Amino acid sequence: MLQSLFDGILVGSILSLGAIGLTLIMHILRFANFSHAELISLGAYFTLTLDKTITALSSVLASKLPALSVSVSLIIAMLLALLITGIIAAIIDVLVFKRLRDNAGPLTMVFASFGIALIMRNVIGLVYGLKSTHYNSDIAFAMMISADPLLLVKADQLFILALTLVVMVALHLLITKTSLGFALLAISENPTLAQVNGINLAAMVRLAWLLGGALAAIAGVCYALNNQLSPVMGRDLVLSLFAAAIVGGIGSIYGAALGGLIVGLAGSLALVYIPTGYKPAIPFVIILLALYIRPNGLFGQER
Repeated sequence: MLQSLFDGILVGSILSLGAIGLTLIMHILRFANFSHAELISLGAYFTLTLDKTITALSSVLASKLPALSVSVSLIIAMLLALLITGIIAAIIDVLVFKRLRDNAGPLTMVFASFGIALIMRNVIGLVYGLKSTHYNSDIAFAMMISADPLLLVKADQLFILALTLVVMVALHLLITKTSLGFALLAISENPTLAQVNGINLAAMVRLAWLLGGALAAIAGVCYALNNQLSPVMGRDLVLSLFAAAIVGGIGSIYGAALGGLIVGLAGSLALVYIPTGYKPAIPFVIILLALYIRPNGLFGQER
C-alpha cells in the first residue's frame, strides 16, 4: 500500500503539470484541446534530440549527476525543449485555432484538435520510429526505504518529485507575485471582465499556450524518466489529463494540480484491488464520478 501511495503521488505530480496548461486553454478558449497531450510527447522527444546533440558536442556535459541517470546535458536539453514546445504550441494556435475561433465554433476546434493530435503523433512516429526508447540505457536500481511495509524508490523518482515541486512553486510565485500572473489568473476566471479592465486577451492567450506547452514538455520528460519514451505517450495520458482538469475544476490552476494528484493516487491505489487490465478505465470512472457529484469540479465555479 505504501509503495502504491508513493507511485500515485509520483504519477499525480506529472499529471498535474500537464493538466494545468490544458485547463487554462479549456477555460479561456472554451474548447477541449485533445492535442495538448501530444505536446507531452513532443517535449520529451525534443529533449531526447537536444540531449544527444549536446552530448555529441561536449562530452563533459554528458556526465551524470550523483546517484542519478540524469546528465547535465539532459537538464540543458529539457530547458531548451520546454521553450521550443511552448513556442510550437503558440504557433499552432496562430495557424489553426485562432482562425477557427474567428470563423467557426468550439465544436470545430475540438475536431481540429483531434486532427492536430493525430498529425503530431504520426510525425513523431515517422521521425523517431514506433519503438520505445530511453534517455539512458543504464539500469537504475531502486533503494529500499522501508522493509515493512516495503517501499522501493529510485533516485530518478526523487529527482522527478523535486523537479515537479520546484516547477509548482515557481508557477505559484508567477501567479501570485507578478502582474503577468495576476492577468493570467484574471483571464482564466473571467475573460470578458478582464478585458474590460484593460488586460490584453490576445497576449494572455499566447502566454497560456507558451506556459501550457512548457509544462507539458516538463511533464513529458518526467514521464519518460519514470517510464520510457513512446510516440503514444500523449494518447495514453490524454484521459488522465482531462480527468485531472475536470476533477479540479475547469480554469483552476490549483484545482488542476490537486486533480492530477487525485487521479494519480486513484489509479495507483485502485490497482491494489483490481486487475491491471482495468487501469485504462479508471480515468473514465473518475470523470463520471466528478461530473455526477460535483459537475463544476473541486475549485470550479458555476457558469
